[in-house]
Amino acid sequence: MLLIGAPGAGKGTQSARLQRDYGFAALSSGDLLRRHVAQNTPVGRQAADFMSRGELVPDSLMIRLLVTELASMQEEQDSAGAVPNGAGWLLDGFPRNRVQAESLDKTLAAGESPLNLVVSLNVPDEVILERILSRWVHAPSGRVYNLGYNPPLRSGLDDVTGEPLTQRPDDNADVFRARMRAFRETTEPLLEHYERQGVLVKLHGETSDVIYDQLRQSPPP
Repeated sequence: MLLIGAPGAGKGTQSARLQRDYGFAALSSGDLLRRHVAQNTPVGRQAADFMSRGELVPDSLMIRLLVTELASMQEEQDSAGAVPNGAGWLLDGFPRNRVQAESLDKTLAAGESPLNLVVSLNVPDEVILERILSRWVHAPSGRVYNLGYNPPLRSGLDDVTGEPLTQRPDDNADVFRARMRAFRETTEPLLEHYERQGVLVKLHGETSDVIYDQLRQSPPP
């Protein structure tokens, strides 16, 4: 399964709910990138330059990073003898364009594990911007809070560790507008790619609850 949506559309929220309710093994491109940036790996240093300017990470870098991680995740599942809870895996935030999609198609075909469902999350821009400006994170764990609907128990502090929360460097209006322009330019061909394969479902809503209700009722086309 693949989730496609604009930055801040709620892919991470829906991914977490699917993991909780259905036992999916999930891989978030954003979390993976931020982990490499935080660890100051060679890939992380390259990615940080693009992310700080609100630009998408180049295809070659993303494909190398995500395909390697996906292969590792599939190996772990194979060694365990089964996919956890009889479910499968989902990708959040990758691929972002047709070139990445075609590379992913080849990787999955080689492993005989094609995508069953691609979900496009459609949320109004003004709703997404409000979410982004209210978003705070606990960087070491990846826990995300939102001052509007999921605030921390103590202002500015992580609920579990009590450590300070921070905002992501790219969580601001200027970067958001740049990312939205780039997202729209690349997403239309991507959705067409999966629509031709017959696996695309489009969901619309302003809240994560509304979207998730639709998602739970969306079997593969």
